Amino acid sequence: MNRTTDQHTIRRGSSGVGTYLLHRAMPHLPPWLGVAGVGIVGSGAHLVWADSVGAGVGLTLSAVALTGATWWAGRETSPQRRLHSAITVAAGSAWMTGAALAGPLSGILPDTYLMGGTVLALSWNIRMALRTSDSAPAESADKGLLAKVGLARAMIGRTQVEPNRVTAALALEGGEQTNDDVARALVRIASALDLPQSAVRYQPSADSARRGELVIVPRDMLAEPQEWAGPSTPGGSIMDPLVIGQYDDGSPLMVWLPGDPDVGRNASHFLIAGGTGSGKGDAALNLMTEILSRSDVIMWLSDPKAFQDFRPLLPAYDWAVEGGAGTEAMVEALQHVIPARTGWLGKHSYRQWAPEAAEQQTDPAHSCASDGKACGCPGMPYMVAWMEEAANTLRQLGDDAFTGIAQEARSAGVSLIVSLQRPSYDQMSTSTRASLPSVIALGCDPRDEGFSLPESVIDQGAHPGAWGNRKPGYCYVVSGGIDPERYASPGRTQQFTVRAVSLMETLAEWAVRNGATADPITTGAAKAVVGNAYTGRRTDIDETEPTTVPDQDDEQLHDGAQLDPEDAAMDPEADLPPAQQGDDAPLFGQETGRKPSPEEARELFAQALNEFEAAGKMVVGPKDFMDWCDRNQYSRPWVSERLRDAAAEGRLTPTNQTGRWRIVPALTPA
Repeated sequence: MNRTTDQHTIRRGSSGVGTYLLHRAMPHLPPWLGVAGVGIVGSGAHLVWADSVGAGVGLTLSAVALTGATWWAGRETSPQRRLHSAITVAAGSAWMTGAALAGPLSGILPDTYLMGGTVLALSWNIRMALRTSDSAPAESADKGLLAKVGLARAMIGRTQVEPNRVTAALALEGGEQTNDDVARALVRIASALDLPQSAVRYQPSADSARRGELVIVPRDMLAEPQEWAGPSTPGGSIMDPLVIGQYDDGSPLMVWLPGDPDVGRNASHFLIAGGTGSGKGDAALNLMTEILSRSDVIMWLSDPKAFQDFRPLLPAYDWAVEGGAGTEAMVEALQHVIPARTGWLGKHSYRQWAPEAAEQQTDPAHSCASDGKACGCPGMPYMVAWMEEAANTLRQLGDDAFTGIAQEARSAGVSLIVSLQRPSYDQMSTSTRASLPSVIALGCDPRDEGFSLPESVIDQGAHPGAWGNRKPGYCYVVSGGIDPERYASPGRTQQFTVRAVSLMETLAEWAVRNGATADPITTGAAKAVVGNAYTGRRTDIDETEPTTVPDQDDEQLHDGAQLDPEDAAMDPEADLPPAQQGDDAPLFGQETGRKPSPEEARELFAQALNEFEAAGKMVVGPKDFMDWCDRNQYSRPWVSERLRDAAAEGRLTPTNQTGRWRIVPALTPA
């Protein structure tokens, strides 16, 4: 019984070993079966086509076609597998053609078959052994990743590895997957790779709905803030790129304002958007210092925050106002300056602003003279109109206050920059938003992403809502001149600390001495609209002089010193004037003060307008006359009547805002 049992165990063990060996050998049999099949087919073909010239030609062409088809079919596999497959097919078809025409045992064909066939079969066995193990065949890392995120049938193609950047071509399953599927899977890919959401982007192909490039940036090079060390190109042209920070792969973050027909770039208006704490102020300073360091540009600035961030740069601006009536005047002036500048450029044969336009016109090709000679006109520098905290301005002037300016300014060599926290449609009209296609989008509420960035850029993986106010200075930039593949790449602006104040003041001094000044056309158009409210850049300001007068006691006021202008001519010893009709009228329940004659009314109101004009307050309404009414004892209805009379006489002209009037400068025709 023991002997029987031992024999049974031996037979069972032998059977198990054989089964195991057969199981292990089966995956390696196909190459050998292929070699055997080529030998059989070649021998059989010799019996049929041994003496046929046409068959020889056909077999040769078939071998070439089969090799080419193999190469084409392997385009989505690895380069090594594609080459190996093509060599195998070429060798097998060449031997079969020779065997069919000359016979399998002729010349070197037998030796070639035995040695070459063995080498080819073994090469495939070795290839298979290197990529398999005792367990079931495992997926490659990239295929496993795609399977996890729902893109199992997608194919990873050519991969380009750069410092801190991996770009892989991606081909999706035709008819089953689209580029939108990749956009929805980006956050899952970032999760699988344990990376932030902004580190994974997808750039769809413009020529295919199922192909694109997957970009992965494994290390965030923006984590450490970079302090501002000064402008990138001091004394250069505004046509040169403006460097405002760096991208997450370390390359510089650059934008452009003027257009350049040589590279097909249009002039840009910018929207700077970001929530509280997102670094919007530093982003503005980066762009502003770059602009002010160039030699052929002027800037107008409206800042309702009283230049809180920009005071060290104040001398460098051509015109700066704090908001309110000053901003109203600036907007009115822009609306008249733009067509004046456009007309000058057209007369001098500039289709758009160019650096040559900022220089004296000594080229006959850019002359306004009728005789064809150089006109010698002063040049016209580029112009930037910057509206900081524009939500205040939009509430005051209406949500389409900048629409006309944005639509017409580019042809006049003017860029409009609008900065606000939330560019939603309840603050800014759709027409104005459409006129500001270039954007610097900083951290924001996730619900506001669509107000800052185009939907196509968000689909590529740009999500400023993921930052909020936790990463100040992080931004996405969409603008002409930037490769669209960069739109979804995060960047970070440089940081301005207290150490930057001294350098900013130095930059402002440089701009006063060396920067451009407004040309006669811009100056004339501005002054014609708002008079001396437009100051131009002042070069005679002594920054050391105090700007306020210290408080003094009443006892210190003597000999007319420090008195209000209206009280300076009063004689304290003179008798009071006799009572006049209306002086005893009650103060409440009816209009206050005595009624002036029509002649007195016109004279007094004209004097008030002159006072406003002298003070540079060129946009007025009834509310601006409240102090004047109290001082001169006139009622608000009386002022409203006088405003209408002055408009009829041409001294005032209505603005886009109801109840607001622009003063027509006294020396300018209405």
